[in-house]
Amino acid sequence: MTLRVRDLGLLEYAAAHAEQERTLAARVAETSPDTLLLVEHPAVITLGRGTHANNLLNSEDLPVVRVERGGDVTLHAPGQLVGYLIRKLPNGARELRPHLQLIEETLADVALRFGLPAGRKLGATGLWIEDRKLASIGIACRRHVTWHGFALNVHTDLDLFRCINPCGFSADVMTSLARELPTAPSMAEVKQVVAAAFEQRFAVAHP
Repeated sequence: MTLRVRDLGLLEYAAAHAEQERTLAARVAETSPDTLLLVEHPAVITLGRGTHANNLLNSEDLPVVRVERGGDVTLHAPGQLVGYLIRKLPNGARELRPHLQLIEETLADVALRFGLPAGRKLGATGLWIEDRKLASIGIACRRHVTWHGFALNVHTDLDLFRCINPCGFSADVMTSLARELPTAPSMAEVKQVVAAAFEQRFAVAHP
């Protein structure tokens, strides 16, 4: 089965969430394939199911949305590539931890494509370069179909993270491709690499 990749451009969080819901319903109903939605959001804070209230600091100037995904508080903003992976977990492989790890490994492939050795960090979800966090991950699952996904910092304004403790960490841990590389890739280039990496890893036949 192929993985369909759709680029939603820059889209308000509520509109992208509604598109996720539609895509999720179609995947549950077996009327669409697995789909990766790529999008940037205007600045918004989202609260996952595991959010601790003391991780929301100075958020008065930004909209705050409570969502279904796991994890703590995070922030989305222009310059960050968000990927919502609506994927039916294969029979016999319906644990969420391996799915999370596949996303982490795929993002590590993306980082390596740009010359950055990144990977998992013991006890912390996401993509890390040593003690610097390049991407955040939080998912939800409905009837064995996953949704929500990852947020990869390309050329995000990292100072925006100072209004929260992202995923319970100090905002100082957040990094981006622009910060780590001598020349930052364009968002269009990153989208192409992400799409290819996810298509290679997730376009598989379901038993």
